[in-house]
Amino acid sequence: MKLAGALVPENTPMPKDDDTPDDPRPVPANTPDPGATWTHGGAVNKSVGRLFFTFSDGYDGSCTATVVKSANRSTIITAAHCLRAVGSPAADRTWNHNVYFVPGYRNGTKPLGGFSVKNMATSSHWDTDPSKTTSEDVAVAGYDAGILVANPSAGGQQIADVTGSQKIAFKKPAKDEFIHTFGYPNGELNDPNVKYNGSRMIHCAGPAQPGPKAPLLWGEPCDMAHGASGGPHLAQFDTRTGTGTVVGITTTTDTLAGGPTHTLYATRLGDSAHRLYNWAQTR
Repeated sequence: MKLAGALVPENTPMPKDDDTPDDPRPVPANTPDPGATWTHGGAVNKSVGRLFFTFSDGYDGSCTATVVKSANRSTIITAAHCLRAVGSPAADRTWNHNVYFVPGYRNGTKPLGGFSVKNMATSSHWDTDPSKTTSEDVAVAGYDAGILVANPSAGGQQIADVTGSQKIAFKKPAKDEFIHTFGYPNGELNDPNVKYNGSRMIHCAGPAQPGPKAPLLWGEPCDMAHGASGGPHLAQFDTRTGTGTVVGITTTTDTLAGGPTHTLYATRLGDSAHRLYNWAQTR
């Protein structure tokens, strides 16, 4: 967990704690935020967390994921590229391993414990030949949503009974709809230009716009990057309670999708993601 995201783990210092003080006052509704530590509490502090894993090459990494309302009370949504690379799902090398979800992660701690994963799935569009199609191609096409089913806690509780859950919806995006985004961005910790190191959850908010180079992806002004992948894009977010409806999953930045610098784009949840969600509820 401490070394997730480090390019050279054996030479990487431990990240410093983010001691930004908590502020119990709610953010005024529809207040734009290009990126800041979320200090306002609420349900989002429990239902969103950091997703750790090991790549097939042995390095450790992390993304962001969210517990969503489901029949099995065990369903988590993230980005497909946080779970596997493109290729045959039967090929072990395409999948990430040691997948471990820490809801409410903060400064290296597990305030609600950690959860291993029983099942995970991505769209069949990720089963493509990697010599012909990249994960970026599939993401731009709008299929970068992945689903996880968590094992019960050590005490036998389903994850949603521990963390609560966010609503989820599968609908078409609306231009200028005000969206709140959360994630655990991190980068190479030896790089002095890295703004976030994954210690705390970061928040962005603003009106949604389609990507000029990737019109199926919709994003908001935000300076999050690596590690924020898989984080929720929430519509109708109540800043007092920390609850909203997940309508998208962070997939890329303006580097791939175009638009203004520091724009964070989401795969919006449609029919493909809905099928994954329905599958997960039966596991």
